[in-house]
Amino acid sequence: MKELSVIQKTYDCIKWYVPIIERLPKIHKFTLGDRIINQLYDLLEGLIKAKYAKNKLPQLESLNTQLDILRYQTRMLLDFNKMSVERYEYAIKLIDEIGIELGGWIKKQRDREQ
Repeated sequence: MKELSVIQKTYDCIKWYVPIIERLPKIHKFTLGDRIINQLYDLLEGLIKAKYAKNKLPQLESLNTQLDILRYQTRMLLDFNKMSVERYEYAIKLIDEIGIELGGWIKKQRDREQ
């Protein structure tokens, strides 16, 4: 079965992000790192649940907020010098791609409700 692109991109983002978080110093790994990883897993879980939900829009809008939080958390890694600029740019590119697809899904749901 072919998966929704936004779900696959989120899955791939987790696969890319987890090894980076695992290499953080303990003080950041068990605070900011855990929050980022939990946010990513929650995002994946939420997308899968939304895929099967009858009323998708509230769930998708909540996931959009989670994605924005993830952007700020990622920026904190950069600001704390725990991520290179190149990795930060790549991470934000991944997050933005997820956001574009999520935004498209939200727009589609809003159009259906009108």
